[in-house]
Amino acid sequence: MSWKKFALIAAVLLAVALALHLGRRAAHGADPSVAAAPVPVQVAAATQGDIELSLKLVGRVEAWSTVTLRARVSGQLESLSFKPGTLVRKGSVLAQIDPRLLKAQLDQARGSVARDRAQLQKAQADQQRYADMLSRGFVSKADYDLYKANLAVARATLQSDLAGQELAQTQLDYAQIVAPFDGITGAPLVYPGAQISADSTDIVVLNQVEPVRVAFNIPEDSLPAVRAAQQKGALDVQVAISGDHAAPLTGALEFIDNAVDASTGTIVLKARFDNADHRLTPGQFVQVTLPTTRLVDVVSVPVHALQSSTNGSFVFVLGADGKVQQRTVVTGPTSGGRTVIDKGLKPGEKVVTEGQMLLVDGSSATVKQALP
Repeated sequence: MSWKKFALIAAVLLAVALALHLGRRAAHGADPSVAAAPVPVQVAAATQGDIELSLKLVGRVEAWSTVTLRARVSGQLESLSFKPGTLVRKGSVLAQIDPRLLKAQLDQARGSVARDRAQLQKAQADQQRYADMLSRGFVSKADYDLYKANLAVARATLQSDLAGQELAQTQLDYAQIVAPFDGITGAPLVYPGAQISADSTDIVVLNQVEPVRVAFNIPEDSLPAVRAAQQKGALDVQVAISGDHAAPLTGALEFIDNAVDASTGTIVLKARFDNADHRLTPGQFVQVTLPTTRLVDVVSVPVHALQSSTNGSFVFVLGADGKVQQRTVVTGPTSGGRTVIDKGLKPGEKVVTEGQMLLVDGSSATVKQALP
């Protein structure tokens, strides 16, 4: 055997002997005063109470009503009287068509009515005069009937021209385009100087945003739970707006569609929101929370307290002695960041919510912050 092989064998035997020596020291306790430090953890109490089960969905805001305003008379657009993207009130003038031609037509109609009134007065006087003469036998019945017919013609002519005057006045009124409801204006679709064609030229889109609707789809298998909840009273719906840190808005479910979409297996629902502060904008996507069932007097823990193993779900329960116990639990539904515990926990027991990766059954732990 060469000296190199001998040296290698000797080194291996020395390493094995050293490892066995250190193992015996660890088994018998080299320093009884050294002990494992408690693991810092966060805990939360298992609580007992009612929990609302809800669906989390994506919805889209819809205007309560939307109209594209058009003129009802033709003419040249004279002016726009709104600022794009602002709130206008019902009856506010939004656009004005050049009224001069329409005013002239109205004046002409008024002149015709004045003429007809004078002719009617003359026809009434003639008819009355010939009626007196007929009673005294001074004129024939045929002459009297002629003047009687002239009176009827005068009355009909006045009635016709009065209708023409009313039409001319209406046409002149239509030269002003007014808001049919309170709403937010969009960008102008036409500008002053353009020629407007009656009932065909779009001027501006107006959206009614007080109130608004939020439309969303739910799976068809969730529909029975929603209908059951609705039978108990009005069903509140909450929406959260991305990037908006204010409290969620609350509305009321008001519409369930009459058919399930066969291609998606979902059905459309809509909720009404007053939207007095205009936080919701038509076309906006929002997070919808729709409660379906209330679980009464159940035990629950934060979702992040649960751990999984091949034997199922478990939690670490912190005892009064500072030791943790790994306890198997039977879980129920989850809602609002909490999971229902059907079996395995009692109300008030402390479960570890942070630091579980460093724990085993029987580990010592210290609470660094207690969560409510």
